[in-house]
Amino acid sequence: MNPAFDLDYTLDVLVRLLDTPSPTGFTEAAVALIEKEVAALRLTPTRTRKGALTWEVPGSGDGHVTFSGHTDTLGAMVKGIKPNGRLLLSMLGGYDWATVEGEDVRVHTQSGRVITGTVVNIRQSTHVHGAALRDLKREAAVMEVRLDERTESAAETRTLGIGVGDFVSYDARPRVTAAGYIKSRHLDNKAAVAIFLAVTKELVKTPPARTVAFHVTTYEEVGHGAATGIPPHTDELIAVDMAAVGSGQTSSEHCVTLCVADSGGPYDHALGNRLRAAAASANLDLRVDLYPFYSSDGTAAWRAGGDYPVALIGPGVDASHSYERMHTDALRDTTALMLAYLGREE
Repeated sequence: MNPAFDLDYTLDVLVRLLDTPSPTGFTEAAVALIEKEVAALRLTPTRTRKGALTWEVPGSGDGHVTFSGHTDTLGAMVKGIKPNGRLLLSMLGGYDWATVEGEDVRVHTQSGRVITGTVVNIRQSTHVHGAALRDLKREAAVMEVRLDERTESAAETRTLGIGVGDFVSYDARPRVTAAGYIKSRHLDNKAAVAIFLAVTKELVKTPPARTVAFHVTTYEEVGHGAATGIPPHTDELIAVDMAAVGSGQTSSEHCVTLCVADSGGPYDHALGNRLRAAAASANLDLRVDLYPFYSSDGTAAWRAGGDYPVALIGPGVDASHSYERMHTDALRDTTALMLAYLGREE
């Protein structure tokens, strides 16, 4: 049996959130959007001094479970302005430069002006450089932002209001196909935040047995998102993030995954087994996976001294940290697992 799931609401929130730039350290607009959605559900969210957002749905009994996800995304900052007026970038988060080549960006200046551009390499034209283009190793030194403004010098670029330290966001380009696939940058981890809101929408109709908190962090992509801010009365922490799909993995774009271990080591075995039992009770095709080059807010919370069991679940996402794709099936099943775990299967 499937729990209640408002797909239209979930997709609407997700696409709006994806269209809201929020590279790590520049997340105010995305947090404000989430804050507004929570308030519309007649709950009162609170912000930590670090900028994370938390809201709770009171339970009818004892116990407290927290779900943690993040709204910060991969991005960049202006590292320097080249003599030709183009920009050098410093990476925010862990991705390969090849995955952003050709991507449109927005440069967010200190004055509030937003200037568009495109990430290119220094040998972009095959007609000019031939084999040298194919042999070029994509790294920070050879990647630059070609601005959509007339500028041919560093001075002209500075006149536009651009300076070192300005944030740069990659355009998400969200698309929902007729077959139910969602294509976009930053499904990691805005898909989880949309799921949190969908789950909250169901929980406010009937109080859960335990109090449920949702904690949305803003520094996960650089490793310390949930190091602070987890509600102190948390009995269990379940991190919800993308499940990376690829060769050698069991994860699928159509399923929810339980990650039992990543680069931070294994997650709590007993909590993982409780989630497996909830998935079985809801007849979900739960995938189980390990990710050797991955860490989550759960790892950050533990490393900061969190004294509670931690598990990690999430919807399957293909091409992680690139132009990603998932299916609405995975949104539905992740929502279903969370509600089933909370005793809300219908």
